[in-house]
Amino acid sequence: MDLHDTAARLGVPVEDVERVHQLAGDLPSAPLPARADAPAMLDRLAVPPDDAAEIMAGWPDADSPLWTPELRWLLDRSIALVRADLGGAEWLPPGPELPRDRGPAWRHLYVYAYLALVDVARAYHRDHGIADAVSWLSLADLGRNLAIDRRMRGEGWPVMQSWLTLHVRGSVYELGRLQHHRGGATLALHVPDAGPLTPDAIDASLDEARAFFPRHFPDERYEAFSCGSWLLDPQLLEYLPAESNIARFQRRFELTPYDEQEGPDADVEVLRFVFRTLSTPLDELPRRTVLERAVVDHLKAGRHWQWRHGRFPI
Repeated sequence: MDLHDTAARLGVPVEDVERVHQLAGDLPSAPLPARADAPAMLDRLAVPPDDAAEIMAGWPDADSPLWTPELRWLLDRSIALVRADLGGAEWLPPGPELPRDRGPAWRHLYVYAYLALVDVARAYHRDHGIADAVSWLSLADLGRNLAIDRRMRGEGWPVMQSWLTLHVRGSVYELGRLQHHRGGATLALHVPDAGPLTPDAIDASLDEARAFFPRHFPDERYEAFSCGSWLLDPQLLEYLPAESNIARFQRRFELTPYDEQEGPDADVEVLRFVFRTLSTPLDELPRRTVLERAVVDHLKAGRHWQWRHGRFPI
């Protein structure tokens, strides 16, 4: 195949197509679920009805005119690329960012790749003795992220398409209120959009993880929980009550020295998580809560948020 021609037809840099070609090579892909089984799977993955309808409308049937040869190639090789790193713990872009306004096949290509890998992930979980209920709860982060992306009018997906490869590679597990990310020297904590961050809910999730990982991954040793987030920025304490859930979450961690070059742009991430928008002017953002007012006032004052890292013993 001509990679330059494929890149041109996809509307992406040729370097992105070359990367997929190099990483996926001739490695095995995985089939999508049968169309008849897809609605039930989408429901178990908590995919909202509007997104489920679009996904079904763009389904990669063999005779679908929506699926050009270059799209079919990218879908197949993206599945192979992610599957080849089963068990991997690093963020992994499954392929280039596509122009998603060109229809459901383009908009949801990496969702179809995720669906093809669900059974691969569940088999990996079974091999480690993980209950199917934990598998589905963890994998259902797909639906949550599709809902967020719809709320963000498509601004959220470029980050999410890489984030979700962790779930189908068996690296992220949702245990109660927190997601736990295995790999490296610590268990990394992620905070999904799933209700209040109460101390009791955090304690219960941490206790579950303390039992879960030694049971299912006995060869791995973790001495600490870690987190990298704007939630750990001490500047938040200038605005939030000392007994707020965020303040109490912060107090669990010993922070590492701040390095402005490490991690994503915290100003962007705060807007992403607090307001679910990256393009709304500050003056038009809501000010309903203490946190919303804090974010806006801080940025309007010309100050910046920090992405901070911390840890505490298991």
